[in-house]
Amino acid sequence: MLLEVRDLHVEFHTRDGVAKAVNGVNYTVEAGETLAVLGESGSGKSVTAQAVMGILDIPPGKIAGGEILFKGRDLLKLKEDEWRKLRGSGMAMIFQDALSALNPVLTVGDQLGEMFTVHRGMSRKDARAKAVELMDRVRIPAARERVRQYPHQFSGGMRQRIMIAMALALEPDLIIADEPTTALDVTVQAQVMELLAELQREYNMGLILITHDLGVVADVADKIAVMYAGRIVETAPVHDIYKAPAHPYTRGLLESIPRLDQKGQELYAIKGLPPNLTRIPPGCAFNPRCPLARDVCRTDEPPLYEVSRTRRSACHFWEEALRG
Repeated sequence: MLLEVRDLHVEFHTRDGVAKAVNGVNYTVEAGETLAVLGESGSGKSVTAQAVMGILDIPPGKIAGGEILFKGRDLLKLKEDEWRKLRGSGMAMIFQDALSALNPVLTVGDQLGEMFTVHRGMSRKDARAKAVELMDRVRIPAARERVRQYPHQFSGGMRQRIMIAMALALEPDLIIADEPTTALDVTVQAQVMELLAELQREYNMGLILITHDLGVVADVADKIAVMYAGRIVETAPVHDIYKAPAHPYTRGLLESIPRLDQKGQELYAIKGLPPNLTRIPPGCAFNPRCPLARDVCRTDEPPLYEVSRTRRSACHFWEEALRG
């Protein structure tokens, strides 16, 4: 097993109380496998990824429980210098806003080359050559000339390719892509996702793709974990989710995707808002917004019921949810 997250809990201590951002998350990723983590903003997707990468702001954040096993090694027991060696070579992250993630006063060549000078002890000249090679690999035209340019001189799609190149530099075993296509137009989104999938196959990496857009993951994910209010509410192979979701929240996300046959119709939206994480409702956190909610949903928190050998649903009425 490449990565195994076990019963992870992350809290933020605020003036309003303790926000339970991640509340007992479990998932696994094998080498060469893509896990898509879906959910609205505030559902805990990125916080879980930050905990896995060891870049969570502590304080105000706090890992309150659980294990994160990478190749069988519990990352939560690492010292900071051990984390530093692991980031980049063992696992890497692609951030959603490339412009703010890249240093505006350094050339992209210097930023890419730093990976090789720090982790591999290369000379600046050799590191620059590796930076050009990486830029070619992610299909940035005229890489030899553009390696001396600054981030603001690249388009949004090209900056995202630079972020992908940076993540790939040391050929890590696991990449976490946090909303990698945010703010890109549809054509560029497709190109970035196609590039990620191609590179993943080439290097046999594990990939965690964090997004709120089910349309982005249809062709690249192997399995999906749907998060709501810090919990995973459904896990399943990607085709099972699209064919028949077993949780009302997953169905709501699917129905929110615009379709060509809906021209002129009002777009569907899930009613209400996600809960305040300092005051998560008792029972099922989704019950105030759920069309299937009954009395038991307001009092008893549902476990992850076994729908089949490969899928789970945290819904007391998952059979009804499956029927739509």
